[in-house]
Amino acid sequence: MIRNGHGAVGAADPPESAGRRAVRVWCDGCYDMVHYGHSNQLRQARAMGDYLIVGVHTDEEISKHKGPPVFTQEERYKMVQAIKWVDEVVPSAPYVTTLETLDKYNCDFCVHGNDITLTVDGRDTYEEVKQAGRYRECKRTQGVSTTDLVGRMLLVTKAHHSSQEMFSEYREYADSFGKCPGGRNPWTGVSQFLQTSQKIIQFASGKEPQPGETVIYVAGAFDLFHIGHVDFLEKVHGLVGRPYVIAGLHFDQEVNHYKGKNYPIMNLHERTLSVLACRYVSEVVIGAPYAVTAELLDHFKVDLVCHGKTEIVPDKDGSDPYQEPKQRGIFCQVDSGSDLTTDLIVQRIIKNRLEYEARNEKKEAKELAFLEAARRQERDCDL
Repeated sequence: MIRNGHGAVGAADPPESAGRRAVRVWCDGCYDMVHYGHSNQLRQARAMGDYLIVGVHTDEEISKHKGPPVFTQEERYKMVQAIKWVDEVVPSAPYVTTLETLDKYNCDFCVHGNDITLTVDGRDTYEEVKQAGRYRECKRTQGVSTTDLVGRMLLVTKAHHSSQEMFSEYREYADSFGKCPGGRNPWTGVSQFLQTSQKIIQFASGKEPQPGETVIYVAGAFDLFHIGHVDFLEKVHGLVGRPYVIAGLHFDQEVNHYKGKNYPIMNLHERTLSVLACRYVSEVVIGAPYAVTAELLDHFKVDLVCHGKTEIVPDKDGSDPYQEPKQRGIFCQVDSGSDLTTDLIVQRIIKNRLEYEARNEKKEAKELAFLEAARRQERDCDL
């Protein structure tokens, strides 16, 4: 990690290419409960330039303008830094994006999704940079938002796993969530995530293990991909000089079998993109078997199998799912140093349930008011 004079965390300065000045891109946001929608925005932003700087707001700023964040600012800084398209992270970025901020970090323009971000008094936080022509827009990822994930965790149903399980409670939630008097919110409202092969290709590195690289296999749910996962994968990645980390993701039904309740919160397709976006992961096995078999180890030519300090639940027949790598002498337990789990995140949400419900309603109402004002202005211009 390099800390520059601006207090930023990230990579070295961007290389100049063939006499052309590197294009520096700015993104900012809360990046609370980082998910594949955030990652996709940062991927698109990085593709617009050569070097991506991401400003992350403080807990205090988020509480003032939106309501309480789920994760602390330190957790959010580290989560953003773990996304492979991010070159540098700026802590304590101002909530309103100004030309002064862009100039301070030598950025040519800033990029945001095609939704809106409003201040506590309902103003567009990108107004100044838009007027100066230093604003670019990328496509928002349909089917996910922090608001929706919080809503899922507040439910006591596993209805988000498949359409066959659309219980009445979830139907009522999906029909009402993201709606306020006056209509449905196009940004915060619930929509279904539709996985495509193109999206996986965009997120995947496409690189196969090279001679001299150590192939390391890890497996799990990786649900609500969070700082505990990042800490674990970072430790695994640092075990050897040239790692090639393969993450096996279990099917939803498998996760539900050993986790129970309404887990996983995110389905297999969503979890796949979240893990692929991590800079410490080279490849993902979509729907990996729960037991790490000889066939799997031989197929991927695995040199080392790692698991965290969390409990290893026996397979359905009572056997140890890591029996094969243990017999081969290639099993290693890795202490991430983090005690954060998906369970603890859900507990945080439930503990502050009323606050989060109020936050979501307030955010929704503010966005709809802004949308209605914009429509009125459009109608007035047409007259």
